Amino acid sequence: MTRLSSTVVADILVLSALSVLGIVGYETAFGDLNFLVAAIAGLVIGTVAAVAGAVWRFGAVTTVLVALVAYFLLGTPFTMADAALFAVLPSLESLTGLVIGPLYGWADIVTIGTPVEAPDYVAVVPYFAAWLVALVGTMLVTRWLPKRRTVLRSSVLVIGPLALYLSGILLGTDEAYLAGVRGVAFAVIALVWIAWRRGATIEGGADGAARLRRRKLGGTAAVVGGAVVIGAVAGLAVAPVAPDRFVLREEVVPPFDPLEFPSPLAGFRNYTKDLAETPLFEVSGLQPGDVIRLATMDSYTGRLWNVAGPDDVGADGGGYGIVGETLPEPLFATLGSERQLAVAVLGYEDVWLPTAGYGSRLELLDRGTGDRAGDLRYNPSAGTAVLTSGVGEGAQYELDARVQLEPETEDLLETPVADLAMPPVENSPDVVAAKAEEYVGEATTPIEQLRAIETGLKTNGFLSHGLASDTVPSRAGHGADRIIELFTRSQMVGDEEQYASAMALMARHLGYPARVVMGFAPEVGEDDETVEVLGGDVTAWVEVPFEGVGWIPFRPTPDQVDVPQEQTPKPKSEPQPQVRQPPRAEHDEEQLLTGVEIDDTDDDRDRPFVIPGWVWAMLLGVGIPAAAAFLPMLVVAAMKRARRRRRRSGGNDRRAAGAWEELVDRYAELGFEPPARGTRLQAARVLEGQLSEQGLATALAPTPDEAIAVRTPRLSTLASTIDRDVFGGGAVSDDVVEERWRSADAATEAVARAAGRARRMVSRYRVRSRR
Repeated sequence: MTRLSSTVVADILVLSALSVLGIVGYETAFGDLNFLVAAIAGLVIGTVAAVAGAVWRFGAVTTVLVALVAYFLLGTPFTMADAALFAVLPSLESLTGLVIGPLYGWADIVTIGTPVEAPDYVAVVPYFAAWLVALVGTMLVTRWLPKRRTVLRSSVLVIGPLALYLSGILLGTDEAYLAGVRGVAFAVIALVWIAWRRGATIEGGADGAARLRRRKLGGTAAVVGGAVVIGAVAGLAVAPVAPDRFVLREEVVPPFDPLEFPSPLAGFRNYTKDLAETPLFEVSGLQPGDVIRLATMDSYTGRLWNVAGPDDVGADGGGYGIVGETLPEPLFATLGSERQLAVAVLGYEDVWLPTAGYGSRLELLDRGTGDRAGDLRYNPSAGTAVLTSGVGEGAQYELDARVQLEPETEDLLETPVADLAMPPVENSPDVVAAKAEEYVGEATTPIEQLRAIETGLKTNGFLSHGLASDTVPSRAGHGADRIIELFTRSQMVGDEEQYASAMALMARHLGYPARVVMGFAPEVGEDDETVEVLGGDVTAWVEVPFEGVGWIPFRPTPDQVDVPQEQTPKPKSEPQPQVRQPPRAEHDEEQLLTGVEIDDTDDDRDRPFVIPGWVWAMLLGVGIPAAAAFLPMLVVAAMKRARRRRRRSGGNDRRAAGAWEELVDRYAELGFEPPARGTRLQAARVLEGQLSEQGLATALAPTPDEAIAVRTPRLSTLASTIDRDVFGGGAVSDDVVEERWRSADAATEAVARAAGRARRMVSRYRVRSRR
C-alpha cells in the first residue's frame, strides 16, 4: 500500500476546486443548484477511485474498471433517486439511464426548454462529466505528474476543469451565472497553483530556493492582480450582451416537427358532428369565461392553417422543446390571475394536450403518461403542449397557469401592433383583401381596424356546423376555395373554423401578425368545481399581438343561426311519354349473394415464442452487476496469462529470469512493495523483510508443502539460484527452468494463502508488469 504525499493531495484538492467552479456553470440550464448533488458525487467517486488505484498500486486499466464499477453502483441515488431500489441500490432503469445519459443527455439539454428537468437521466450529464474529469485528472496527478513536475505538465492538468467550464457555457443559456466571479477565481487558482508547482521544482540551496520561490510567487500574484483589474475593465467594455452570447441551444433546432401530425383545425368538424355529446375530459379549477387552448396555428398554405414547422417558425414564434415539470415563461405576455387546473382525460385522443393560459408547471400524474414524460413538448410563446406519444383515456395531469390580461378596446387605441416575425401566408384568396378593405372602412388605429373586421364578420354572417338539423348546409374546411365560398355566397355561412381562418387572413393582409387558436369554451358556473368538456364545446378564435400587452383574442364567429331562405320558383311539371318497364327479377339482390363464413378464431400455432418481459428484466438485473464485477477480473486474468506466456518464451536463461519477474509482480499484486531497482537478491531481502513485518514469514518456511508437492524455498535462496542460472555461463536445461517456475509459483501460492482471502481477491483486479 502506497501513501500519497502532501503535494499530491494538494494537487488533487486544487483540481477539484477548479472542477467545481467549472461545473457550476450548468446552473443556467438546470435553473437551480440541485444538479450539484450529482456533479459533486461524480467528482468524489472519480477521485476516490483514482486515489484507491494509486494507494493499492492498481494498474491503469484496473483503476478504470474499478471506477466504472463505482460509477454504476453508486450513481443511482444521486442521479435517478426515484428509480433506485430501497432508495440507494441501482435498478435496471437507473443502470440504463447511467448508460444513456452520457450518450444522449447532451443533446437533450440543448433541445429541452430551461429549466431542464426531463428526461429522468438528464442529471447523469453533470455526474458523468465530473466523474470523468476527476478520474483522469487524479490518475495523472498520482502517476504522471510526480515523475517530472514542469509548468507544461501542470498546465495540461487544467484542461479537464477548463473543459467543464466551457461545457457549462455551451450547454447553458444566454444568461451567464456569476461569470465574472467564477472566471477570475478560476484564473487565480490555476495560475497560482502552476507557479507554486514551478517553484517547488527549483534546485539549489535551501535559502536560495526559498528566495527564488518567493519571488516567483510574488511575481505571479502581481500578474494575477493585474489580470483581474484588466479583465474587469475589459469585461465591462467589450463583454457581449446576452443575445450575442454563443450557446448551443440557440444553434440547435428542436427535434419536434409539428408537421408530422395533421392540422388540428382540419379536424374541427369531427368534434361538432361525431363527438358533440361525447365527454372528452374533466377539468377542475376553471373560472367563468375561461377557454381551453389546444393548438396555436400560425402558418397558412392555401389549403389549411397549421402549426409552423422548425424550418418555417419565425424568430418570435418560439418552438416546441422538451420540458420537465417546470415550464418556461412566455417572452411576450402580460399575465393576470392564476389557475390551478386538474385534468382527467375521458374520450379525448390526440397528441395535443389541453391547457389554459400560459403554464408554469405541468405534472403528469398517471403512471402510463408519466412514464412517457420525455415525450412532452411545450411552446411558451403559444402556450400549448404536445405529448408526441399521444394522450388517451385515463391520462391525468395538473397545470399551474396564468391567463393573459385583456384590456378594453379604449385602452389599446394608442397601442401599436407588435412587430413579430411570423411564418408567411401563401395562396390567400383575393376576395380576402377586398373584404378586409371593405370592413375596415375609415378605421385608422390597429385595434379599431381589427374590431371592425371582427364586427363585420359577426354581424353579417350566420353560424352553421353543417349538421342535418341546420337550415342551410355549411361545408367543412378552411382552404382558399372554402374562404372564397364563404364571401361569395349570398349569405356568409360557416362556423368557427371558417370565420377564425378568414379573420386571420384579413389581419395578415393588413400587415398584422395573427394566428388561429383552437380549443374549447365550456360553460363554467360560479360554483362549478369540475367541468365536463364535450366535443360540442370546441371553438376557434384569432389572436393578434399588441406591443407591451401580449396576444389579444378576437372572436369573429356570429351567434345567428337562422339563415334567411332563398325563394326559388318551382319548375313546372311536364308529362313524360310512357315507357314499357322491364320484367321484375325472380330473385332479390340479397338472394344472389352467397354468404361466406369467416373463422374469427385465433390460431395460436403460428405465433412465435416470445420471452416474457420479466425474464429479460431479471436477466439484465442480475447480468449487469455480474458483468461489472467479473468482466474486469476476466480482463486482468487474460493480461496475466499473456504476461506469463511471454516470460516462458525465449532462451532457457531468459525463461529462468522470467520466473523471478513473475514472482515479483505477483507479490506486488498482493500488496507488497518490491524495489523498483536493484538485484534479485536485494529485492528478495526487501520482500522477506515485509513478510516478517506482516507476520507472514512462516509461509516460506523450508518445509515440504503437501498441497502443491514442491518445497517452498526462501526468496533469497531462489534469487541466488536464478542469478547462477543467468550469469553462471553454463547451459540451463529445460528441467531446471521448470523447477525454477515451480519454486516461484510455490512461493507465490504460499504467501497468497497466508495473506488472506481479501488480498487474494484484490490481487485478481490488479496487473503489474516489470517489462
